[in-house]
Amino acid sequence: MTADRPRQAALEVLRAVREDDAYANLVGPQVIHGFGLTGRDAGLATELAYGTLRWRGLYDAILTPLVTRSWDRVEPALQDVLRLGAHQLLAMRVPDHAAVDSSCDLARAAGAPPGAAARAGFVNAVLRKVAARDVEGWATQLQGGRADDDLGWLSTRWSHPTWITRALRDALGPRRDELVDLLAADNAPVRPTLVARPGRIDVEELLALPETEPGRWSPLAAALAEGTPAALSCVRDGRVGVQDEGSQLVALAVARAAVDGGDTAWLDVCSGPGGKAALLDGWVRERGGQLVAVEQHEHRARLVREALGPHSTADVLVGDARERPWGDQRFDRVLVDAPCTGLGALRRRPESRWRRTPADLASLGPLQRELLSAALDAVRPGGVVGYATCSPHVAETELVVSDALRGRDDIEVVDVPALLPEVPDAAVGPYLQLWPHRHGTDAMFCAILRRRL
Repeated sequence: MTADRPRQAALEVLRAVREDDAYANLVGPQVIHGFGLTGRDAGLATELAYGTLRWRGLYDAILTPLVTRSWDRVEPALQDVLRLGAHQLLAMRVPDHAAVDSSCDLARAAGAPPGAAARAGFVNAVLRKVAARDVEGWATQLQGGRADDDLGWLSTRWSHPTWITRALRDALGPRRDELVDLLAADNAPVRPTLVARPGRIDVEELLALPETEPGRWSPLAAALAEGTPAALSCVRDGRVGVQDEGSQLVALAVARAAVDGGDTAWLDVCSGPGGKAALLDGWVRERGGQLVAVEQHEHRARLVREALGPHSTADVLVGDARERPWGDQRFDRVLVDAPCTGLGALRRRPESRWRRTPADLASLGPLQRELLSAALDAVRPGGVVGYATCSPHVAETELVVSDALRGRDDIEVVDVPALLPEVPDAAVGPYLQLWPHRHGTDAMFCAILRRRL
């Protein structure tokens, strides 16, 4: 028997993530298109792949004692098959026999023909053991005598590396009791969010489409209620982008902050892949100005140009922002959407939690500080700088800002939550911190700094 195409596609996504370091949100649509899947089949393949990646930690904890050899000695391809089967048994409405039989089919095709029967038999035996309990039954067994708030237990139950669970708990500060809600939100499927790009389409036109409904916070947002973004002509022609509302709100805050004097020269320091740049470009052109967008890598600079569209007057520079490729020009508004660990986007990039390590914080920290310093030097007196990360980790947010301000008396901190009064419960002092479980967005952080006259 041949495995069905949605499951084959999901397994191919898992393989690409594992072997090629692919990003699921990028490779997934390509694989699904390559398999010719649409509608419910495309949705099934997406849930199979994304759900398996999200819950990999829990499934590995369940599967490891059920195999007769070390889990590390199980072929990686069969590990993926077992995880895929466990997801169907424990998190989807797939009958046990269908989940097991389809997984055996995948196992038969996972290697050379002589071993097909043995691989299928192995997968069959393990998954029948998994099917003996539901997910709560397995959770009870795995918890043992550990307390409900034990970090190791929470990390297993909610499928996050322990260091990330600890970092998220610390980032919540006095609201640590929300940790389980946050971890659960990281594992919830996410509907695509669209943005009406200023100067190219009105949000009313976007919301008139039967597939869309209003966003929660951003005045430019629409949630895609059904279908895929690529099916919409306004997305294909670039008038509408696919962009999380958190990212939209960061760009909006930078555009709303008051500046003293002119307001026609804007800079996006880390512009790839171009989502925020497209918003800033539309707004600055409405004011008769121009955007300068800087991106270090040419392939990402091409994405920026695509997002900006053919009618943009923006100047896209390929270079390292720390070396100030814009020369001596000073700007009225500057955005630094700094490279970060992406711990705030785990719900959309489920594989990231298994790739990132604490060492990434040490390597990214100096870069974030240098980029913010370059931005502060590039803004003119009276202008503003927005510093943003898609991470709530204090080492990438408040500590970076405080270090950049140390020894400077020409910078004042702007109250970002006051710029976004429509978004509740997002203030950390003068900074903005969004959360998946509170706002349904990525955990975006934003600080805005004004250079004094």
